[in-house]
Amino acid sequence: MASVRRPRLAPTFRPRDPRLRRRGLAIGIDIGGTKVAAGVVDADGHVLQRARRATPGTRPREVERVIAELVDELSVEHRIASVGIGAAGWMDLDGGTVLFSPHLAWRNEPLRANLESLLRRRVHLANDADAAAWAEWRFGAGRQESRLVCITLGTGIGGAMVLSGHLERGRYGVAGEFGHQIIMPGGHRCECGNRGCWEQYASGNALGREARELARANSPVAQELLRAVDGDPEQITGAIVTELARAGDAASRELIEDVGEWLGLGLANLAAALDPGTFAVGGGLCDAGELLLAPARRAFARNLTGRGFRPPARIVRAALGPEAGLIGAADLSRVHLRSHGAAR
Repeated sequence: MASVRRPRLAPTFRPRDPRLRRRGLAIGIDIGGTKVAAGVVDADGHVLQRARRATPGTRPREVERVIAELVDELSVEHRIASVGIGAAGWMDLDGGTVLFSPHLAWRNEPLRANLESLLRRRVHLANDADAAAWAEWRFGAGRQESRLVCITLGTGIGGAMVLSGHLERGRYGVAGEFGHQIIMPGGHRCECGNRGCWEQYASGNALGREARELARANSPVAQELLRAVDGDPEQITGAIVTELARAGDAASRELIEDVGEWLGLGLANLAAALDPGTFAVGGGLCDAGELLLAPARRAFARNLTGRGFRPPARIVRAALGPEAGLIGAADLSRVHLRSHGAAR
């Protein structure tokens, strides 16, 4: 049988953009629903000092006050050039306005102008998934990758792309909502209003839901799950299932394998559209490691368009963990200052 001639891979990407060589320190801030984490980040992506506060409710002025406190604290021992903010939600393309945030009461909020007035420093805003993807491309699992797609598996599914050294945000700044591709028409209802979204099958929430359903039926295979929560199925979460799977519980491993298969199917869909060289998968669900990623790779290979006649993308675990967002936000603020500082 004649061998299949495989297409040539695109060359490894090595950025020459002088903006990426800027030295100096920046503060990155990652705003979550429960905590605001901050760090001083150098030009090589190292976090030199850390600080955090509880997220003070949803009112914008309260969040701005906490950000100012963190910046003041971290500026005592460091000379800071810029501040980057990463938060869930949609930002305008200029990085000045939060159009919408699911965790906070930000609706068309001119956050950059507010913070620059308060801090008397340059500030750049970024979506948290975009910031994490940028960090993985610059310093983590996607270094020197010409087409990187990052997937974050948590409560839902976040996503972002770095293509040829450019953070691709789409025409209106809202690209990367991969978790809301409809993968099962008429399936589980999603918070976005649609049915059958990918994140309803390949997220931490999906894992917990399936485990609770198994436990409610008092299945004999769910006894370890029930023991872990003193017999109350409603207390089972994706994190508990992951912990039991890592300890060897067969039912928990099967549940994670199911989620991994859905993950691989969604990645195959993305590969058909975007043709990346690497998928970097992060988020809390990745604590399952190869228990999740191995079935994802198998499902990806089984569903990949053109399989056998094209190089498959790598599927790897993201390298920077929960600090990816603040590292990326800091680095993006440094790059943005170099690009736009003189013009503003």
